[in-house]
Amino acid sequence: MGGASAARRALVTGACGGIGTAVAWRLAADGLAVVAADLDGDAAAALAATLPGAGHAGLACNVADEGSVTAAFAQATGTAGGIDVLVTAAGLLRLRADGTRPPLAETTLADWEEHHAVNARGTFLCIRAYLRQWQGGARPLAGRIVTFGSVAAQLGGYRASSAYIGSKGSVMALTKAAAREAAPLGVTANAVAPGLIDTAMLRLSMADGEEGEVSGAIPLGRIGTPVDVAGAVSFLVGPDAAYLTGGVLDVNGGYRMA
Repeated sequence: MGGASAARRALVTGACGGIGTAVAWRLAADGLAVVAADLDGDAAAALAATLPGAGHAGLACNVADEGSVTAAFAQATGTAGGIDVLVTAAGLLRLRADGTRPPLAETTLADWEEHHAVNARGTFLCIRAYLRQWQGGARPLAGRIVTFGSVAAQLGGYRASSAYIGSKGSVMALTKAAAREAAPLGVTANAVAPGLIDTAMLRLSMADGEEGEVSGAIPLGRIGTPVDVAGAVSFLVGPDAAYLTGGVLDVNGGYRMA
């Protein structure tokens, strides 16, 4: 990459999801050049075109597929240099048709594998690709890795399935390993653990009229927003978090207190 005045570049997976879009917008507003990656490449390109600032791009990426992740990083870095900031916001939660969590005893191997493929394997593949791009001796500009855990993995989950909980627990453990290995590059690695955030994923698990009850279980009295999570990501990739690594930043309104 260029000198110290060059814009940092961030790759955000799951960029067209509720949280991913908020993160892409916040990082662009913070002055980063954002590569929006999503299963839907056309939607990612359309998102990139709306972001404030310059240097943004959108591309297709299936984080569960090794070849797709490799190709996405090659495309993202081919003409503009390396990715300085990686945010792995892509995620999957499947519930029953009525929005309830399937009991562990009824969880199929296919369901377990699908959650781990997207949430855990996808995070691993992206972190590995991120680190590989710096093996030649170059160093990222204020390098950051931000992964996505979940309050469900911390509490055992009330609305999430065991497959989702297991996969997110894996992500939070992997983040610690990444923090230790990335440190010599000057790269930090931290996870955010969202609580109950107003996304399609949460709405899937909520019955009509249940919002008041859900909000009442949160000390701050409201369901979180994608913007709340994006603010936490912004902090972790910013200068004030330069000495934080291997940690988990809870964004849950007090739903869980460590």
